[in-house]
Amino acid sequence: MIKKENYAFIDSQNLNLGIRDQGWKLDFKRFRVYLKDRYKVSKAFLFIGYIKENHELYTFLKRTGYKLIFKPVLQQGGEVKGNVDAELVLHSMIEFPNYDKAVIVSGDGDFHCLVEYLLKKGKLLKVVIPNKYKYSALLRRFGKLLDFLNLQRNVLAQKKRHNP
Repeated sequence: MIKKENYAFIDSQNLNLGIRDQGWKLDFKRFRVYLKDRYKVSKAFLFIGYIKENHELYTFLKRTGYKLIFKPVLQQGGEVKGNVDAELVLHSMIEFPNYDKAVIVSGDGDFHCLVEYLLKKGKLLKVVIPNKYKYSALLRRFGKLLDFLNLQRNVLAQKKRHNP
């Protein structure tokens, strides 16, 4: 039997805002290593809104080991909108036969049905929530399957300005 691998599906907006709400910035390079070491993640899909001016960031993220899945964004009154929920769910199903277990990185309750389905099918490893104090109550029932990045600040915070 061919051994499959663990994949991570990351809601970049929820991750970024959840960390920044706590007063720190995530080192995405360290986070990729963390996913590999802690959860044995071989592929990390990062779902992110596409903004032309962020080309350097996208290049850095790809070089660091993320597979970027872009969502077109809308500019509304100076605010940028680019919800990636549908893309994350769709890609987790497209990749379903290719991974043993999935790690979902988000505290968004919109992923409740995906988490429930993956659990039912024996394909859920963990739900990694950026902020233990600010996440959807819909995810709370998954208890032991939840991990929180709050306690990883010393490991995952940007130490200096070496990445975007």
